[in-house]
Amino acid sequence: MLLNVKQYGDSVLRAVSAPVEHITDDLKNLVENMIETMYATEGIGLAAPQVGVNIRLVVIDIPEDEEEGSEQEMIMVNGEEKPMRSIMPLAFINPEIEPYGKQELFTEGCLSVRGIRANVSRPDHVRARLTLLDGSVLELDCGGLLARCLQHECDHLDGFLFVDRVSSAAKITLAKKLKKLAATR
Repeated sequence: MLLNVKQYGDSVLRAVSAPVEHITDDLKNLVENMIETMYATEGIGLAAPQVGVNIRLVVIDIPEDEEEGSEQEMIMVNGEEKPMRSIMPLAFINPEIEPYGKQELFTEGCLSVRGIRANVSRPDHVRARLTLLDGSVLELDCGGLLARCLQHECDHLDGFLFVDRVSSAAKITLAKKLKKLAATR
């Protein structure tokens, strides 16, 4: 079932999400619907607050065509080097991430901020501890698009949007577009 993706200006996007206490059938059903919605809207990640549910739940799927040619096709998974594709799609709860490395500028967009893209500076690597839906824990060390996507989606869990992370000059440039977007949600 396709879910309604909340848009910029909706207060649910600014709330801090609650930890997931139990993995239930309802939670697994929500994950299936979020993955379906992410694919239908041509996204590569979706956090539960974006569909109006303030819990610490994220789905990510980096398409193979986005992986190719990237510097980080191979990632560290539980201490072993593996192809990124081997863990996609990712559905996880209560993530713990530690961004590290040099700051890298990259153009980001968001399913909840339709039609707006802007340069965001983020660390180029992430160490992450992700609880999967079977209760197991996945420890990742990655760079590239997956590291950026993890940071972007986990920001949603704390009430942040990528437009909060742009430069001061970009905020001024985007202000009119964001105001219009908020008014039309």
